[in-house]
Amino acid sequence: METIQLKFKDDGKIPNSPLPLLIYKNVFSEEKADADFIKKHFEDRNWSNSWKNGVYDYHHYHSNTHEVMGIYSGFATIQFGGENGDKLSIEEGDAVALPAGLGHKLIESSDDFGVVGAYPDGMDYDIMKGEDGERPKADENIKNVPIPDSDPVYGKVEGLLSLWGK
Repeated sequence: METIQLKFKDDGKIPNSPLPLLIYKNVFSEEKADADFIKKHFEDRNWSNSWKNGVYDYHHYHSNTHEVMGIYSGFATIQFGGENGDKLSIEEGDAVALPAGLGHKLIESSDDFGVVGAYPDGMDYDIMKGEDGERPKADENIKNVPIPDSDPVYGKVEGLLSLWGK
């Protein structure tokens, strides 16, 4: 399994994060995982408050929590990092860990694109859009989001625990 790390700088609207975006390629491909399998996998690693089936088609970020997405069907192109960020392809079997503050937007997807999202410790999430007046409160929130105690894919052994500095 390959893990891709990418960093994005503050673009003036979207704060992004000094922590890297983590893309875990083909993590669920052998199991032919469905939404319930991925949701349970994340819950077993203390990532919950899950949702299913979409990514917003506008730039947004969460200032008060990290997020994980597990792709259970289809494929999509998602832009990470705001207007000048990277457009990346994700597909069935992939998982993506987004640090608090990282902008993301759905660009296009297959008709069968399906994703499960979750948050460490079941945190509630806010939705910030890079609008006037969001910062500096969003920046303060982001600084106060702790590194999770468990990686959403590997659990307590590796992944974001080492890559994000826990």
